[in-house]
Amino acid sequence: MDILNEIKNIGIIPVVSINDADKAVPLAKALLDGGIAAAEVTFRTSAAEQAIKNISKAFPDMAVGAGTVLTTEQAERAAAAGAKFIVSPGFNPKIVSWCTERNIAVLPGCTTPSEIEQALELGLNTVKFFPAEQSGGLAKIRALSAPYVNMNFMPTGGINLNNMNEYLGFKRIIACGGSFMVKGEFIENDNWSEVTRITREAVKTMLGLTIAHIGINSQDEKTALDTAHLLSLALDTNLERDNEKSVFVGSEFEIMKYMGFGKFGHIAIASNSVDRAVYYLSRRGIEFDMDTAAYNDDGSMKFVYLTNDFGGFKIHLIQK
Repeated sequence: MDILNEIKNIGIIPVVSINDADKAVPLAKALLDGGIAAAEVTFRTSAAEQAIKNISKAFPDMAVGAGTVLTTEQAERAAAAGAKFIVSPGFNPKIVSWCTERNIAVLPGCTTPSEIEQALELGLNTVKFFPAEQSGGLAKIRALSAPYVNMNFMPTGGINLNNMNEYLGFKRIIACGGSFMVKGEFIENDNWSEVTRITREAVKTMLGLTIAHIGINSQDEKTALDTAHLLSLALDTNLERDNEKSVFVGSEFEIMKYMGFGKFGHIAIASNSVDRAVYYLSRRGIEFDMDTAAYNDDGSMKFVYLTNDFGGFKIHLIQK
């Protein structure tokens, strides 16, 4: 998988500043245990290079990058250590050119039209937006996106559990960088359980998985309508969206007019991002029937069924 596509699926990139390279592997394991297989290790400390090397050796499939890269010499050291992408706080054309010439993904910091145009000139379609909150936040990213229709962003700086979904809800943002799950005090005190807890909470918040409705199969249209009317009486709610295939009772129940997927029916689970939900659930061992997938005009997934039945019900994901 292309590293930028992988970053987009991951959605949250922990930004790590580490002083002791021996702590890199347990930190990476804590992130993995929380569900995030990525880290941007900043070159703010002398331990960064060895930390990247240690993580890359212990977890070769983890998307490990180098952040706060200020020189081509640092970029070269980071790449040699195993960094799969390079991130810099500002736009340095020498670093960008060095990386692109070697086919290394690079995300330079860009917050102005002039910087974005330089990035486009050098062939980039994704940049870092830093410091995000201090530079105008989502409102400025939206404004910059209007004239630069082919540019995507990874905002970092001031991102936390409370505002990350506002950013991730905008299609031109591939991921958010944040340090809230890898605070210095957690690393210094070996508090890996707290890293895992906050990381897991971040993933849960990002995916936003909730039950959207329950589908109930019927032999025919008459049986479906009879069931729907009885259910509407029991719940004191209205029939809604009566269509060719089904009728909804409120928004919680879909009564099928035929024997649809699943022995008894289906359960629809809504997510903030079906693509990210598929990525994360697949990592947990959940299998998907990709032949059932449907897509939005921009290529993002809006619908897909899980392969297995659950108690006679099929489960599908839908976009919120």
